[in-house]
Amino acid sequence: MNSIPSKLQKKLADYNQAHLLTFWNELNDAEQQELDTQLKTIDFDQFVTLKAKSSEVTTKKVEPCATIPLDESNFDLGVRAIKNGEIGVLTVAGGQGTRLGWSGPKGTYPATPITGKSLFQVIAEQIVFASQKYNTTIPWYIMTSNQNDAITRAFLLDNNCFGLERTDIFLFTQGEVPAVDCDGNMLLATKSEVAMNPDGHGGVVAALQRSGGLEEMATRGIQHLSYVQIDNPLAQVIDPSFIGLHLSDRSSREASSKCVLKTDPDEKVGVFCTVNGNVEVVEYSDLPSEKATERGDNGALLYGGGSIALHLFSVEFLQQAAQRMQWHKANKKVSYVDVQTGEKIEPDSPNAFKYEKFVFDVLPFAKGTLVIETSREDEFAPIKNASGQDSSETSHLLQQNRAKRWLEAQGVEVSPQSTVEISPLTASCAMDLQEVNLPRAIGEDEIVAL
Repeated sequence: MNSIPSKLQKKLADYNQAHLLTFWNELNDAEQQELDTQLKTIDFDQFVTLKAKSSEVTTKKVEPCATIPLDESNFDLGVRAIKNGEIGVLTVAGGQGTRLGWSGPKGTYPATPITGKSLFQVIAEQIVFASQKYNTTIPWYIMTSNQNDAITRAFLLDNNCFGLERTDIFLFTQGEVPAVDCDGNMLLATKSEVAMNPDGHGGVVAALQRSGGLEEMATRGIQHLSYVQIDNPLAQVIDPSFIGLHLSDRSSREASSKCVLKTDPDEKVGVFCTVNGNVEVVEYSDLPSEKATERGDNGALLYGGGSIALHLFSVEFLQQAAQRMQWHKANKKVSYVDVQTGEKIEPDSPNAFKYEKFVFDVLPFAKGTLVIETSREDEFAPIKNASGQDSSETSHLLQQNRAKRWLEAQGVEVSPQSTVEISPLTASCAMDLQEVNLPRAIGEDEIVAL
């Protein structure tokens, strides 16, 4: 049993967090070391800043955001950038599959309707296909969390990185920040551990800088990152048309995003808006109801550009934006140890605040931001829930529908009652199927994986 290090004791007292040492004398040597090590990793100055900023209130002028349709007008420009090795893929994959009833990282969840390929495999095989098609190397940058990093690394290695070279995958962990109670006191998850929470998908920017990822990109000559979250198996990870539009004004554009038209005002997706003159994504819960339901003369929602978390970022821009992103404060339920009684408390209602960043918060800092409307049917089939909307069931149907459209575009007769899957290694668009030996027809109740 060790006494409390005087330096640590003073530091916590200075920041009014001395309660974190309440149970020090009850801990064994290993537990004391664990707590001491964790406390040394916490940025207390940042913690003070977070508490101060969270109380700021700003008035913003929110207006509709202009979008343009996705087209092939700059397809060749996009292809040239891919062939020149300018493009990398950035995936945020720090989450667990808890909401899906899945015990592992969300990226390991079986996502496709016939073969059950994991979400990681779907992205990896798109990168493999594009690398071969364009005779180039496309590196993959994956942000994990402290919770799932080791499992993710093992999963990729156990599956031979799904055909990618191990040296072309760069894994890094996102940051964490303490959860606090309503009085601004950090909470103890156990007697020897501070309650921490991941700093959100927006933490990817700082984490890339901290991990050396941005420097690694520079050595490769990567100039632009295709950003995709892990849970959308229809996401086009390498899209020459999107890349070409992004690069069509190379001198001034630092970020571009894809959107889809919202199905109704209550759909739970962020909305692209112009806020104080800059492009931003406003969370659906933050958009006033009178704006969410407002329609133009043609009957379409004025605030109808739904974010599907598909972006293109200039690497140079991300280097500059890393320290400029804002923090968001959310009231959540957090289990904790009561420092008065030593009991573990499982609250029934929100009792604490978590701080996080959103990746789209870099958009207001970007020059020449472009918002491009794409087809929901072709690019948005998220798997977020165990059942109902945005579940594997709805995603499987959308994946099959796209596969059938691609086949029909090549003259294949496809029964609506068939089950079809097209591997990312087979095609990235309908045109790629011209190089594939296709059946003339797929009949009722046939199960076909190409």
